[in-house]
Amino acid sequence: MPPVTLVWFRRDLRLDDNPALAAAAARGPVVPLFIWAPEEEHPWEPGAASRWWLHASLGRLSESLAAKGTPLVIRRGPSLDTLRSVAEEYGVTHISWNRCYEPAIVARDTKIKQALQADGLEPESFNGGLLFEPLHVKTKQGSPYQVFTPFWKALLQRDEPDTPRAAPKKLTPAVAVGRRKPTSLAIDTLGLLPTIDWDAQMRATWTPGEAAGSTVLKGFLKAGLHDYGDERDRPDHLGTSRLSPYLHFGEISPRRVWHAAREAAGGRPVAQLTGSAEVFLREIGWREFASHLLFHFPHTTDAPLRENYARFPWVRDPVGLRDWQRGQTGFPVVDAGMRQLWQTGWMHNRVRMIVASFLVKDLRVSWHAGAKWFWDTLVDADLAANTLGWQWAAGCGADAAPYFRIFNPTSQGKKFDPDGSYVRQYVPELAKLPASVIHQPEVVAGSQLATAGITIGTTYPEPIVDHSEARKAALAALATLKQS
Repeated sequence: MPPVTLVWFRRDLRLDDNPALAAAAARGPVVPLFIWAPEEEHPWEPGAASRWWLHASLGRLSESLAAKGTPLVIRRGPSLDTLRSVAEEYGVTHISWNRCYEPAIVARDTKIKQALQADGLEPESFNGGLLFEPLHVKTKQGSPYQVFTPFWKALLQRDEPDTPRAAPKKLTPAVAVGRRKPTSLAIDTLGLLPTIDWDAQMRATWTPGEAAGSTVLKGFLKAGLHDYGDERDRPDHLGTSRLSPYLHFGEISPRRVWHAAREAAGGRPVAQLTGSAEVFLREIGWREFASHLLFHFPHTTDAPLRENYARFPWVRDPVGLRDWQRGQTGFPVVDAGMRQLWQTGWMHNRVRMIVASFLVKDLRVSWHAGAKWFWDTLVDADLAANTLGWQWAAGCGADAAPYFRIFNPTSQGKKFDPDGSYVRQYVPELAKLPASVIHQPEVVAGSQLATAGITIGTTYPEPIVDHSEARKAALAALATLKQS
């Protein structure tokens, strides 16, 4: 009898270029398993938007596996107990999974592997989520990188990432011991969907799943890659790939994205690329860098990498935080971004930087509060990327923007949304204002506001801070670190 392998799906919800699944399929019968055990990722359990995406993605994965000849088994945790139980039900000899790099998951997986080995099983894990694993990219001194540019240069000096492997043509299903009927939970019973209908626009905006991820990649390479370098900072244009949620949930592999982009750019090694293709693949490099940092500095999910920032005098401002979360700050591009986030579960990357700067510098609310809000509301909420992005904005992380670099939300809006199209889409109460004033409605004459149907302070809020004064206060707060 050929050995039976249990494949533990986590954030690798695909059949294409899935090393754990490929190894299992080559060995013999396969038991695909997904375990819902969010408490094991405490305190960073998946947020509401991520759970919404996961619900749909599991449905697509189940369909794909069924088409290959084997059903997806769904259970609720704890993970070790569930793995043991399913292994016993099917006479499993091997347990295969692709590695994750979040601190809590690394610790859990290490214990699980040791326990399974003690049980006489053969656990095996693979790299299915990164181009190169964090342990394999080091400085000449053998330490982790803390600045992106030398990290990126080190990646480019390596051999190209492994060529992605196609999905198995067929999977052999395992038969339960004694041919008893195995049990599997329905996806609906996991309680992943919201209890109130706030996800309508997310459903209209996104199609989760492996097939959709492949379609999005192909569409971007055909229509968006050439102009990516110029267009990626324009929230009013469709200039980014929007692949981030598909990469986070493993519905497409970074190797597949990397090699597809290279081929679209002529097939040259990335180190020889220039222009938009290089800019795009550099963003895949930033994704690698984020995982590298979190793996080597696991405390940064909750504490600054730069230890002196632990003394930074953050302000406790629940009202300001709530206004920011709701997109009611009186700064149009900030409000547009926060409303886009709430409605679609996603925000343009340039606007992410603008709204983050506003929270941590104009309001001086801790970056951790912003990270928590993004974690709950982003469909692409990734612990490594979220941590890197917020610590970058706050000036307290690796390769961070200096804290004294403070975005002016009005000038940022004028520069990157010059026609006001982005603001009009997500802040419709300002839609009738001309582009010349849409990013600063509080200075518009009363007659012009009346014509546009706007009453500042009623239909649209007054700015909740004076940016110039807030900037001075932020710099004064920064100076206290130097004094201490």
